[in-house]
This record gives sequence, C-alpha cells and structure tokens, in this order.
Amino acid sequence: MTCSILVGGAWGDEGKGKCITYLCDNDKPQIIARAGVGPNAGHSVEFNGEKYGLRLTPSGFVHTDAKLMIGAGVLVNPDVLFSEFENLKKYNVKERMCVDPRCAIINEDHMDRDKSSEHLAKKIGSTGSGCGPANSDRVMRTIDLAKDVPELEEYITDVSLACNEAIDNGENVFIEGSQGFALSLYYGSYPYVTSKDTTASTFAADVGVGPTKVDEVIDVFKAYISRVGEGPFPTEMTQEEAESRGLEEYGVVTGRRRRIGYFDMELAKESCRINGATQIALTCVDRLFDCARVQNYDELSAETKAFIEDIQTETGVPVTIISTGPDLKDTIDLRKELL
Repeated sequence: MTCSILVGGAWGDEGKGKCITYLCDNDKPQIIARAGVGPNAGHSVEFNGEKYGLRLTPSGFVHTDAKLMIGAGVLVNPDVLFSEFENLKKYNVKERMCVDPRCAIINEDHMDRDKSSEHLAKKIGSTGSGCGPANSDRVMRTIDLAKDVPELEEYITDVSLACNEAIDNGENVFIEGSQGFALSLYYGSYPYVTSKDTTASTFAADVGVGPTKVDEVIDVFKAYISRVGEGPFPTEMTQEEAESRGLEEYGVVTGRRRRIGYFDMELAKESCRINGATQIALTCVDRLFDCARVQNYDELSAETKAFIEDIQTETGVPVTIISTGPDLKDTIDLRKELL
C-alpha cells in the first residue's frame, strides 16, 4: 500500500486530470486528497463519454468508493464547491467530500481585488478567482477558515489525521497536486507564477502528510508544452505553427488560448529534481506522434520510443504512464515493469 503524490511538471495543463482519473480508477485508493492553491486551477476529466471541468473536487472522484478530501493548504470557494456537488450528483461527491477545518475561504472581496488589480489581472495574467488576495490575507492572518463557515459544517474533517491513519493502516492514499512546477512561487518564472509553492513537498504539507510517509511522486509532462497567461516561455512556437500541428488549446478556468511550445528538457530535468520524482507520466503523445489509442508499448513507432527514452535518460526517471488519447483505456501502463 502506498502514498502517492501527483504533480504537474511545467506550467499546468499537462493532462493531470486524465492521469489522476486513470490511476485512481485503476489503483482504487481509499482516500483521494486535493492539494495545491485552490479554484484557480482547472482539471479536465473525461469518463464514460462525459467531460467534466473541476476546480476543487479531486479528479479521482470517478472511483466512487474513495473518500474525497481537501487539504488545509487549499483555498476553498464554497460556491465553486457546491456547484461541483450539483454537477457530480451521480457520483455522490457531496456525500464523500471532506474539507479540512483549516482551509482558508475565498470571498467576493478576494475575487474583486484579483480582477481589479492592474498588476495581477494585466501583467501577471491571473485567473481572477481570488486566490492571490486570499493567500495574502492568510499571510496577514485576517482570513476566515472553513471551520467558521456554517454551510461547510457537515464536511469538516481533520484531513491530516484521516490521511495519516489510512497510511498507518496500510491503505492507499493519493494526493492530487494542481497547477504546475513552473508556476511555483519559489521555483517558477517569478513574478509570472501562482500565489504559493506548487512542488510535491508542499502538496504533502497541504494535506498534512510528512515526507517519510510518501512512497511515489509522479511528475506529469505533456509531449509538447503549453502555458496560459504571461511570462517567459523558452520553447514557445508561433500560434500559426501550433495550429498547423493541431495543437490549439484553451484553459479550463479562463477559456484563454494556451501558448504552445516544444518539449523543454531542461525544465523537465529541474522539475524531476526539485519534486523528487520517482515516475513520469507522459500525456498527449498521440497529438505529437501517430499513436492514437495505442495501448501497448511495443506498438509505438521507433520515433516515439526514442522520444520517451530520451526523456528517461535525461531526467533519470522512468516513464511509467503514457497517454495516447483522452479515454482511460488509451493508456500504456509500464509500472509493473519497475517491480
């Protein structure tokens, strides 16, 4: 039984939602805990022919036997949470959700300050979801916490205690990170970053799990790279080239067009090092190579295999999950080969 953390390897939009959904549906963890900043990050999940855009609910919700938890380090907007309860009714998300009493609460004032800030909205390219101002208020010790919100009373659970007890009892705990490594307040392309650290170490702290309890860190990379908002992008290609390659994309939360670039090996190496990655999940391989819906590694072309092997050699981390399409079955799972 393991405690695993999944992190985004670059500027977000790496396909974490698909990976999380696959891993949780396949591995059946007892607890799926959401870490990260808050509702400024959108995860896309496709399951049984339906597509969901999530901002607070763990993407592993499709595994209906798992408890769903939001760690203390995550900002919560109750309106967003309740809206997702409604949209995910058939998965009984509301009945399975647990919110740590120490989560900070986003209110209208935070969102107004986010959207009206010339610096955040124009220069940095904030999503306007209120996360930056909310984290600022948390640092100033003026923000309300989940334990003080009556509407959340029935969901309040000590997430750290629950996760640690599960690990000690030999159960599987899966921790979902949000955003991406290159958006880290510390290690990202400052000032074009999010409002807190987004590495595996912080994701563990977000849900109150110590580093000695973590067994696996899965770093997710897209076969190409993308970015929403402003900031440096060393491998960026023109929008015309992105369109010609069929790589046009839009953000889940903002609807903004994503900037597209070539795979950045130097960023991948740094991401694996700082996150302490033990595995790499590689997504959207089918959009770069001719391998749509391939489910067997041996059926990949020599060019595709060379690309994957180059990543493994340069980072020193094995590529264990290869996504060749949006459906869960369009996945090559090489984890057994590590045993």
